[in-house]
Order: sequence, then structure tokens, then C-alpha cells
Amino acid sequence: MKLENPYILAPMAGVTDLPFRLLCQEQGAGLLCMEMISAKALQYKNKNTKTLLSIHPKEHPVSLQLFGSDPYIISEMAKRIEELPFQILDINMGCPVPKVVKNGEGSALMKNPRLIYDIVSRTAKAIRKPVTAKIRKGFDDACINAVEIARVIEEAGGAAVAVHGRTREEYYSGKADWKIIRQVKEAVSIPVIGNGDVTSGEKALAMREQTGCDGVMIGRGAQGNPWIFRELVEYERTGALPPRPSKQEIKDTMLRHARLQIEFKGDYLGIREMRKHVAWYTKGMEGSAKLRDEINKVESYEELVELLNARIR
Repeated sequence: MKLENPYILAPMAGVTDLPFRLLCQEQGAGLLCMEMISAKALQYKNKNTKTLLSIHPKEHPVSLQLFGSDPYIISEMAKRIEELPFQILDINMGCPVPKVVKNGEGSALMKNPRLIYDIVSRTAKAIRKPVTAKIRKGFDDACINAVEIARVIEEAGGAAVAVHGRTREEYYSGKADWKIIRQVKEAVSIPVIGNGDVTSGEKALAMREQTGCDGVMIGRGAQGNPWIFRELVEYERTGALPPRPSKQEIKDTMLRHARLQIEFKGDYLGIREMRKHVAWYTKGMEGSAKLRDEINKVESYEELVELLNARIR
């Protein structure tokens, strides 16, 4: 499957929901990754997973990400949802959150290459859509095995691998190690996607030059900043960065984001979900600390409009 461009919105729990993915697509993201979904929750038909599975007809291509540790459950759930309009099925092997790791899921899988082989192999045989995986550098400094794991994924029938240049123990701290992404790229013949510390066109290009990776995955760099995709595409095309969005464009986008959230999740949840997004959108703006305090008291769309009109001029 060929992407329009190599810039990919990373899967982020509580961030890459349908409204945010739509905004990133409009700005030119080459692939949109959904929030991770528990294979077990799908098996038990957990009602919250229904919202997580929603895909808008306008968003394309989309990667749906499952997490779990049971090859049978993951492959069966992949089969069950295959008719949904996503193009790629991704398996999460990088989530560092303690409650996920404690269950032997997410980045805990990095300690078990054999289990990874079973999960990928069984899932790739169960569905026709490509199966990919997102991994980390390793579990901790004593277990840096991204190269071995990537080889296992390729051998098991994985179509691509995304590598975050940090171990599980590092979470998101320190500097991402891009050397490990290069080592993975040199070790496998499937596409390799680099992830970690890309926040600008210059950094995206630097990652591609230094690692030879086929795609660049943007996580925290896209929070409150869907324009990053426009900038990456433009920078690659012309070598010049387009101007940053004006305050007015930021404000308009926040309000549009809020309307999409409300339409998708209802008034109560939609406006509350917007609070963190507003904090990200306005980071570094004059008076943003005060605005962050005030946004947590906002309970309706009208109040949000009033607050943004008063604070952003």
C-alpha cells in the first residue's frame, strides 16, 4: 500500500480520536492511526470500544491498532472487525503504561519474541489487510532488542514496523535514539517508520537522512498542532517552512475541533475532552497559563467561545 506522503499521525490514547484525526487529515497527514483498542474488550463487546472503532468516511487511509497478548484473541478480533473501513491493522508493542505492561501487553511484549511471532503470524494469516506493529527500542537498557523484534515481525508476515527510539523504562523522557531506527532499517526489508522527537520539517528530514526510514510518525509534535503535517509536506516539497497559523486560525480550529467533539461525543464529554486540547493549542501563547486554569471550568460550547474571544485577540 503506497501512502500519499510519509508523514504519519501516531496512535495516542485519548488524543487521536475521530475529530482530531479529521483535522490532521485536512492538514495533509499521509496515514492516520487510531487510538489503541483492547482485543479483550472487543471480545467482551465492551460498549466503550464502539466509539473507539468509529471511522469517518472522509478519513483515509486509517490504521486501526489493537493491543493484547493472546495470539488467538487478537487474530479472532482482527477477523471480526476486518470489514470496517480501515486499511491497516497495527499491533501495539510499545505502550509503556503500567496497567498495560502489568498484563504482559504493550511494551511488555518486547521481552517475548516468540509470543510476538505467534501474534503477528496468526493475525496476518487471519485477515487480508496488512498487519503492522509498533515497537520500542527495547524494554529497558538490559533489553535493547528492536532489531531482533523487527526481524521476528518480518518473518511472521508483518507488512511494516514502526520504531520509537526509546525503551519502555524511558517512557517519553530524554532524547529518542535514532541510531536504533537506522539499525532496524538495515536489518529488515519491510518498510520501517521512525518515531520520536520529530516536531518540525527540519527534524523530519534529519530523521529520514540519518536513519533511512521509509516513514516518519508524529506523536506529541501533533498535539494541539495538526498544522505540523502541512509544514512537513511543504518543507519536503520546497525546502521552506510555511508560516505558522495565525492566532485567528488557531482559535477557529479550536472551535471547530470543539464542535466535532460535541457532535461525536455529546455536549458533556465533548467539551471536557477539549480542555486538554485547548491547553496544547495555546501552549506558549501570551497568557496561556491563566487560560489553562480557566479552561478547566468551561462546561459548554458557548462558554468556550466566550473564553477564547476574551483571551485570544
